[in-house]
Amino acid sequence: MNNRSEIREFLSSRRAKLTPQQVGLPTFGGIRRVPGLRREEVSLLAGVSVEYYTRMERGNLAGVSDSVLESISRALRLNEAEHQHLFNLARAAGPSPRTRRQPAKEIDASIQHILDGMVGIPAFVQNGHLDVVAANDLGRALYSEAFKDQTHQLNYARFVFFNPRSQSLYTDWNLAADTVVAMLHAEAGRDPFDRCLTDLVGELSTRSEEFRKRWAQHDVRHHRSGVKTIRHPAVGDLELHFNALELTATPGLTMFAYSAEPGSSSADGLQLLASWAATTNTAQQDPVRKAHRPTGDASAADQTRTRLPIPPSIPSHQQQE
Repeated sequence: MNNRSEIREFLSSRRAKLTPQQVGLPTFGGIRRVPGLRREEVSLLAGVSVEYYTRMERGNLAGVSDSVLESISRALRLNEAEHQHLFNLARAAGPSPRTRRQPAKEIDASIQHILDGMVGIPAFVQNGHLDVVAANDLGRALYSEAFKDQTHQLNYARFVFFNPRSQSLYTDWNLAADTVVAMLHAEAGRDPFDRCLTDLVGELSTRSEEFRKRWAQHDVRHHRSGVKTIRHPAVGDLELHFNALELTATPGLTMFAYSAEPGSSSADGLQLLASWAATTNTAQQDPVRKAHRPTGDASAADQTRTRLPIPPSIPSHQQQE
């Protein structure tokens, strides 16, 4: 990934999404040669010279003041995530030291205790590369299709684009795929010199046309809260609210927690999933759990869990309820 090319393509793609009518500019008829706004129209809306805006759109944000960036953001009607992305790109273009930070791959034992204590709440912890670094039993059960057959740490982006099971897990796979790419684009803006992230994006681009197509759109978004519908193979469709909580003690890690509307069929399904998870030997099968569990003797609960048999398939009439 290259900061200058990312700036150039991000700004030009945002400009192409707007029409003169949307921003209150006259068109004077005739055929327009470019989709969306022209550069001179953006410069007019932002109150800067055409030459200065052209310099910025060619990838040079070094030394651009916050006030000018704010003006560009308003002119292009950037949302909150896009606004932050623009500032991140400008920061990366500056003269500050270009440090390469490694994504967090582990959590403190206390975070795992919190996850395990979230009874009835599926939860997991993820880094900016979308590696799942920890989860509780219900979180692994909810995403059992993703954790299945994992011999290495689960990466959510690889699961969505490389694993055909992701197509059946989400009722709206396209939305899930768009979200993954937008999150990785936002992370790339925060740290364009992250070699591991560059390698991940390269792998995804090489192996998935669906990823390449979405990456070229340069969309970014925050993934802080919302609703997901999971089509679980054991309990059916679950409509769940999710919230993301940044773990400030370990920068770069985010905890995602899911809940169902009380009294809903999804709440009943979540209870059934909890029963299924409680009798399934997920701890033995999950490399993430084993890799990040504190050293020492296993807890009594874990010892009990390892002796439990894997349950038979849930009858079809229960799946439909």
